[in-house]
Amino acid sequence: MPVTFENTRFDPDLIEFHGIAKQMAASVGYTADLSVDGRLAQLLRLRVAQMNPCSYCLILHTKAAHDQGIAVEKVAHLASWRESTMFTPAERCALAYCEALTAYDPAAFAARHESLTSHFDEKAIAEIAAIVINMNLWTRLKLAQGQVPVAE
Repeated sequence: MPVTFENTRFDPDLIEFHGIAKQMAASVGYTADLSVDGRLAQLLRLRVAQMNPCSYCLILHTKAAHDQGIAVEKVAHLASWRESTMFTPAERCALAYCEALTAYDPAAFAARHESLTSHFDEKAIAEIAAIVINMNLWTRLKLAQGQVPVAE
């Protein structure tokens, strides 16, 4: 079913929010060329969308996950990744970091960041942080502007 979106609060282009977000997306968005595996990056984006919860981003990144070849079953239970054996140790580590950064849990954040070093090099860690930060920017922008799906 086709879905369109409607702003119910404000147009972010009035103060160039989209321009700022698009600049970040060019470097770490879902079409960017990253050293981090594209499927992992997409799982991180989708997890941020679930946590915030942004309807626009959930729809966009669920489709992007499928386009990346991530199994429907894996996408369907991403929110319960801790109870799953479908996620690799590296994915689990990155998802824990994603959650600690998104919800910013100061008690857990440093340990989550440190645990990334057992699976990723410094560049990949920086990309993972940027992916999560960029998605938090987008989800909060879409929530603030009141972008809601409208069934056609």
